[in-house]
Amino acid sequence: MKLTDTHCHLTDGRLSGRLEEVLARAEAAGVVAAVCAAGSIADSAAAAALAERYEQVFWMAGVHPHEAKDAAGDYLRQLERLAGRAGNVAIGEIGLDYHYDFSPPQVQRRVFAEQLELAKRLDKPVVIHTREALDDTLAIVAEVRPAGRRIVFHSFTGGPDEVARVLETGCYVSFSGIATFKKSGDVRAAAALVPDDRILIETDAPYLSPEPVRKMKVNEPANVLHVLRCLAAARNAAAEALAETTTANAVRFFALDTSVPDAVS
Repeated sequence: MKLTDTHCHLTDGRLSGRLEEVLARAEAAGVVAAVCAAGSIADSAAAAALAERYEQVFWMAGVHPHEAKDAAGDYLRQLERLAGRAGNVAIGEIGLDYHYDFSPPQVQRRVFAEQLELAKRLDKPVVIHTREALDDTLAIVAEVRPAGRRIVFHSFTGGPDEVARVLETGCYVSFSGIATFKKSGDVRAAAALVPDDRILIETDAPYLSPEPVRKMKVNEPANVLHVLRCLAAARNAAAEALAETTTANAVRFFALDTSVPDAVS
């Protein structure tokens, strides 16, 4: 099987310091591409540097809602410049997070909307983080919608009702190791409802190690295989078929380099 980890944090020190072995294990597990998320200007630049070193690594540029309060006055110009570098495939991860009080909600909303506008202007896909903020997130997406359907709600944690609202907007939905947790029946039920052409898989590594390796303190892209198997069971699908579907979706959504679809054909 050929897999794509559509969201991981390879710049995190728990992974970046041993990236050669991390990527080797991913390759052994069938991972042909990994998309490195970013949460700040500095993190975006670090992700770009990794993509320049490793051909299987692609990356996003964005300011996470936790970092919104620290966005400099020229942060959009910096993001635009970064997004022009090789291997950039999206603006992300951006969005709203009301669970923590790291940035004031009004600042989060402004920075989120501004980055959506940037993605629209650059014709880039968008990777959204939303936590306890679905109403406001959907409202802003509806108001400032980049062209097409190239928006994904990453590491989805809602149930059938929430996923129905997201799907109504035409967005993609991505599932992480959370879907494998014993108490995540609602998440698996939501995963069963996502159309074949709008489902993605991810690890969110180094966070959210999936079952059966949940005790693993540092998650890795190789573990996306466990997410895939869980979702295949939830969708009553063959793992091989879902691997093909999710990788094809990732290639289409992120417009990945043609060497990736060739590898999965």
